[in-house]
Amino acid sequence: MIPAYFAAASALLLLLHLITLSKPVKKLWSRFLPPKNEEEPNLSFDEPTIADGFFSEAKVFISQHGGLVIYAYKFARFIGCLAFLGLSLATFISDEREEHATGSNKLSKGKHRRSHPSDGYIPFSRAEWLQFALCMTAAYASILGLVSVTTKPRWSRLVSNHLATLLFAVFAVYAYRDLWPLITFHERPKDFQEGALLWAKVTILFLSSVVFPLVSPRQYVPVDPANVSDNPHPEQTSSWLSMILYTWLDPIVFKAYRVPHLSHEELPPLADHDYSRNLKKKSFPHLDPFSGSRRRHIFFGLMKTFCVEYIVMSVMIVLQVLARLAAPIGINQLLLYIETKGERAVVRPWVWISWLFLGPLVGSLAWQWYIYIATRALVHTEGILTQLVFEHALRIRMKAELPDDGKKSGESTAPSTPDSASVAGSSTAAVDESTDGSGDETLQASAETVSISSTIKGKQKSQDVKEELDSSPKKHSSADNLVGKINNLVTTDLSNITDGRDFLMVALYMPLQVGMCIWFLYEILGWSAFAGLTVMIVLFPLPGYVAQRIQKVQAEKMHKTDARVQTVTETMNVLRMIKLFGWEEKLDARISERREVELDWTWKTKILELVNNNLNYIIPLCTMMASYMTFTLIMGQNLSASKVFSSMSVFDILRDQLNMVFFAIPRFTQAKVSLDRVNSFLTDTELLDAHEQQDDDRVQLFVQSEEESDLIGFRDAVFAWSNESHGSLTPSKRKFRLRIDGEIYFQHGCINLVVGPTGSGKTSMLMALLGEMHFTPSGPTSWFNLPRKGGVAYAAQESWVQNETIRANILFGAPYDEIRYKKVLYQCALERDLTLFEAGDQTEVGEKGLTLSGGQKARITLARAIYSSANTLLLDDVLAALDVHTSKWIVDKCFAGDLVKDRTIILVTHNVAMASSIAHFVVSMGSNGRIVSHGSISEAIAKDNKLAAEMAKEQEVLHKEAQVVDTPEEPKAKSDGKLVMSEEIAEGHVSWPAFKLYLTGLGGNYPMTFWVAFLALMGLTDFTNTVQTWFLGYWASQYEDHLPSEVNVKFYLAGYALLMLSGCLMYSAGYYMYYRGSMRASRSIHKKLIQSVLGTTLRWLDTTPTSRVITRCTQDIRAIDGPFAQGIGWVVELSLTMIVKLGAVVAMTPVFLVPGLFIGLLGGWVGRIYMKAQLSVKREMSNAKAPVLGHFGAAIAGLTSIRAYGAEEAFKDESLNRIDRYTKSGRMFYNLNRWVCVRIDIIGGGFSAGLAAYLVYGRGVHEASNIGFSLNMAVGFSSMILWWVRILNEVEVSGNSLERIDSYIKIEQEPKSTEGGQPPAYWPASGDLRVENLSARYSLDGPKVLQDLSFHIKSGERVGIVGRTGSGKSSLTLSLLRCIFTEGDVYYDGIPTSGLNLNALRSNVTIIPQIPELLSGTLRQNLDLFDQHDDAVLYDALRAAGLFAVQDESEARLTLDSAIASGGGNLSVGQRQILALARAMVRGSKLLILDEATSAIDYKTDSAIQSSLRNELNNVTQIIVAHRLQTIIDADKIMVLDAGKLIEFGSPLELLQNEQGMLRALVDESGDKEALYAAAHGKPLEEVERL
Repeated sequence: MIPAYFAAASALLLLLHLITLSKPVKKLWSRFLPPKNEEEPNLSFDEPTIADGFFSEAKVFISQHGGLVIYAYKFARFIGCLAFLGLSLATFISDEREEHATGSNKLSKGKHRRSHPSDGYIPFSRAEWLQFALCMTAAYASILGLVSVTTKPRWSRLVSNHLATLLFAVFAVYAYRDLWPLITFHERPKDFQEGALLWAKVTILFLSSVVFPLVSPRQYVPVDPANVSDNPHPEQTSSWLSMILYTWLDPIVFKAYRVPHLSHEELPPLADHDYSRNLKKKSFPHLDPFSGSRRRHIFFGLMKTFCVEYIVMSVMIVLQVLARLAAPIGINQLLLYIETKGERAVVRPWVWISWLFLGPLVGSLAWQWYIYIATRALVHTEGILTQLVFEHALRIRMKAELPDDGKKSGESTAPSTPDSASVAGSSTAAVDESTDGSGDETLQASAETVSISSTIKGKQKSQDVKEELDSSPKKHSSADNLVGKINNLVTTDLSNITDGRDFLMVALYMPLQVGMCIWFLYEILGWSAFAGLTVMIVLFPLPGYVAQRIQKVQAEKMHKTDARVQTVTETMNVLRMIKLFGWEEKLDARISERREVELDWTWKTKILELVNNNLNYIIPLCTMMASYMTFTLIMGQNLSASKVFSSMSVFDILRDQLNMVFFAIPRFTQAKVSLDRVNSFLTDTELLDAHEQQDDDRVQLFVQSEEESDLIGFRDAVFAWSNESHGSLTPSKRKFRLRIDGEIYFQHGCINLVVGPTGSGKTSMLMALLGEMHFTPSGPTSWFNLPRKGGVAYAAQESWVQNETIRANILFGAPYDEIRYKKVLYQCALERDLTLFEAGDQTEVGEKGLTLSGGQKARITLARAIYSSANTLLLDDVLAALDVHTSKWIVDKCFAGDLVKDRTIILVTHNVAMASSIAHFVVSMGSNGRIVSHGSISEAIAKDNKLAAEMAKEQEVLHKEAQVVDTPEEPKAKSDGKLVMSEEIAEGHVSWPAFKLYLTGLGGNYPMTFWVAFLALMGLTDFTNTVQTWFLGYWASQYEDHLPSEVNVKFYLAGYALLMLSGCLMYSAGYYMYYRGSMRASRSIHKKLIQSVLGTTLRWLDTTPTSRVITRCTQDIRAIDGPFAQGIGWVVELSLTMIVKLGAVVAMTPVFLVPGLFIGLLGGWVGRIYMKAQLSVKREMSNAKAPVLGHFGAAIAGLTSIRAYGAEEAFKDESLNRIDRYTKSGRMFYNLNRWVCVRIDIIGGGFSAGLAAYLVYGRGVHEASNIGFSLNMAVGFSSMILWWVRILNEVEVSGNSLERIDSYIKIEQEPKSTEGGQPPAYWPASGDLRVENLSARYSLDGPKVLQDLSFHIKSGERVGIVGRTGSGKSSLTLSLLRCIFTEGDVYYDGIPTSGLNLNALRSNVTIIPQIPELLSGTLRQNLDLFDQHDDAVLYDALRAAGLFAVQDESEARLTLDSAIASGGGNLSVGQRQILALARAMVRGSKLLILDEATSAIDYKTDSAIQSSLRNELNNVTQIIVAHRLQTIIDADKIMVLDAGKLIEFGSPLELLQNEQGMLRALVDESGDKEALYAAAHGKPLEEVERL
């Protein structure tokens, strides 16, 4: 009657559904519930077009039902229902006829007996009633079938679900009554008398209720009816069978196998539910306070978003737990059947054989579906949280929080504005490793995200190098703290959160699995199972302790790795300087020293891992021994094969659970910490005033009047960097306040200047206008306003550019207007720069604008503001990063040009003298954040003495800068706009040379001995393990032939223990050898790489980004030390284990040699196909992740600019688009893993079941212990195929690192040092330099950049080199140090330099570039890197170089212990030049080459440098590349170059007397002609400067 009950319930539900949709009920309903805004998605989204004719209508109708295939299946099911109805009626009628024919009425006896009525009517028997009910059910099913193929899609879907459930219920009843008895020995089908009709009905029901629903495609239903996909993702339309077996991935997998590389465009389109916009719509109401979520922990919001997923995952876990016990139960029952020769067996043996195949298969499908759902949630979570953090970051205030690092207030910090903050350095590099081959496997080690904080370079400008320390947000911290923290939220924290997604494994899976295992063991071993369990619990702390030790050692190892990485990064960043100074060998030794310390800790880690592996191997064996010992010795029971081999696999399962706890708990605690961090960011971060919830009274109080809405200015306002009620700044930190007393209005349609000393709050004033600061009204009339309706543009002081082309940066989303665009380029002095880039304005600027100089970035930032259509322009010190000539151009052409006419400009500047000509209104700030004066320029100067003095000083600097005779040449980019050679992507497998590099490293001097010994030890270990399993079976088999008292249990226990111990010792010895080898390989590869990079040419360094070199030395070396070394070991171990296990199967069953090899090869082939697709998709995934983080980082760095322009929505949309691109490859990456797992599990399961069938049926009666042993080996072999494929894949992926390192070991090299190249000990005794016929070129086949130069410079002479841009000045300095290819002879102190070792030559010459490079560390380390001098020498050098002369008492004095930022970012260019000069004095070189700085070094510093060169270094030969004539006009000699040729060489006086001479022409063009002539005639320069 069950089918009839189902039918009745279905009919009732459908009736209720109809009633609820009726109009009266809807009306009644609407009174109680508010109307919904969102319309219900209309399932018939494919509205019919007007069709004419029957066929057209039919076509439209079928397409509404999902297309021809789906409709055909529905129709087939309807036919099936009719056929079933027909067969049921036939059965019913034949039963009735039988009853009539016999005339028997089988009613119950007693009170139910009736007399036969006269009309011959016979009442129904129970059987007939059942048949009648079945006919009614079949009739109802047929009606549902008819409705499903004739009504609208909406009703059809509803009815189809009812029909599928009903048919399945009917089939289940038949299966129980008539199919179950077939698999038993003693029962027979209950409806057997129906004969052929019965099997026809069962077949039809099987097709209709199981096959059709499984193989029918699903109808595409869009998630958002407004956006219907033309080409839906297969995931949304595939049949359930295709989904479960992942066959919908077949086309992609085989396509990837055929092509060299599967590109992103060739992947299937995104499924509707994967689109980030749909995810945002679904999740933000539960997560984002600004989208209506409740104020609660984000964990609960995520659970609400993914509740359906977690319910499905829970169901899958339960299925998986039950299925994992299928194999042990199957083996137990099968061996029991063989042991007892089939006595008391209920079920036929072939059922248990099928069970061995189907049980693990169902478990595998459930497990894969669990991971499928979990990884889908993972990718969705990554997208959702990235967007959530991004959108919230657009609302937060960039607070000026100083880091609590105990810095003394005097020490300067690296300056940066909100816009300068950098993206966490390796956010893109980290991606490469974010998901290794098995990254998705739940509870597998996954994304390791490293965040290297980058240093922000200081501005290079004149006397105002010290930034506004306490006023504006230009703080070390707002970059490093806040931006670093936000970037960490979407890299490290996001990775930790997604790693913790599997909390169900510990909360549900583990308790269930452990409970089931204990129950099973108790069933077969009795209470001896608890003895084993006790041993396991007692030994449990051991691996826990080792795991704890590993964590500590790992943490220490990471510190040591950081120290090495720091040294390597520092070295690579200043590699050019190191080569010019000849320091390669010393730094190589320093890096090697750091590497040795790191490898010591790596070795400790490996030894602890070996101990851990041994414990994991021993504990389960001890547990088994304890159980079997108790079972035989104490309980006196007989061991049998069925008990041994089934319990063995259950003990393995138990061990896995314990391992999982150690692995999972730290990950969950990490995930909890990271979730708390994200939650605190969303709820506790201080927001801009515009987003804070303000009380109504305050809002009412400060409503601006209508006439004030267009004014720009302040009235009685106080601004702070933080809303103090939130307690964001600790009392110890100085609180800066910008106070405006009274009124100040900026003038419309003209240029307004904001001027004042450093730290007075000029930037803060702009920030206050933009709403970035917290506004505190000081009275009822307090007010400030910046009208937004005409648009606002903002140019930050620390220029902010996106990683786009130059044009895209200038347009910033505005439409392209060619005439306006070209004008902007001209007025912002960008035309010449664009000619230097071969790709012009299509040149990509790189991350953080790394292809551009500071000045170019500043002008692009300015051009963006000028190009925009905004009425109001806020420009923050845009002239600071520019030299005087360019600044003058900008002021004259841009600020006085037509593009800024009638626009309101507020310009913060230090260059008051220059900007005064175009300013209409000036606001002068005092050092305390208050306004000193405002009005016209003359008014401001009259009121402010400091301002007047500053203007006078600046006029002096302007005058001096007018002497520059050339400007430095910018580097050229490649013609396609890409800055550097794109990194070669190795497609396919790791090449043999790269692999050989590692293999020979492993073996050291005796590679053959190493490999033979290692393979022999590992092979013997596997053989011992196999014998161990066989020995247990052999022990069990003794009970079949002997009485329990005759079996010597102690002998077998001792034998088992001995085997275990010997296996353990051989394993340890083998791995000890291997780990020693891997240390050797790591050491030698790192050394080769470092030596290769240190020994390369400058030309190679020019074309290779430093970041790429650093990646080789950090990320790729890490892969070689860890995953690659481990992977090779695992591959060898697994391969040998599989060979031994297959060998054992073949030894017992020789006929299985061919099937075993076939299965192995088939598994390997499937694995290769998978790996081909996986490598492509993984590469695409890495490539897609970087732009998400890149855009995120760039936007966070430029928050102020984005908000000023009001471009938040455009950035949100761009972020969603980039997340979509990542999601597309991310989902495919994880799904491919499901594809291969299912296939290999099916192959493995088939092998085990095939072997079991052969052993039971193929060879008559066989020993149970041998069958158990064979099955154990077969199951082990088949389960390892998958791991073998996966680990091989990981080795392949991490092997790419080896490939990349190998390519860097083979780069071009400078000549190596030789014995014969050592100079005599006395050399150089003097700085005498003689050059004969010197020619030079940058590459062997390139054009000559110097042509046949010959000259002689005597020791101690001061020689200036002048010439226009491109004349060969820099090339000459490089050729003297043999940095480029040279011909001709150079004699330094009488010895030809061509025969000298390069480090000997370069360590005896000192070169000071325009902007000298400094190392991060102390000032002492910069002067004396290798601790060769005492402090007195260093202080003398600093004094002689003029450092103390230029330091004011007011500023923090530089001492030997002062911290220097990387590259010297916290010092001015002048200070860097002084330190470089001091370094030259400490080195004591006889020859000094100085490339003079063109940047605006302030007057005082410049004088100090010139004085040192003239007075302190008079015994040193000086070659000065001059950009200003007055610095070298009093030199001993002047060399004039033009187009690589020596035009003039002689004393200044001599050259000036030549009327046709080039030097004379340059001097005559100069504005300081008289002063220069006077200096050349020998007047002291101080006198000349007074002229």
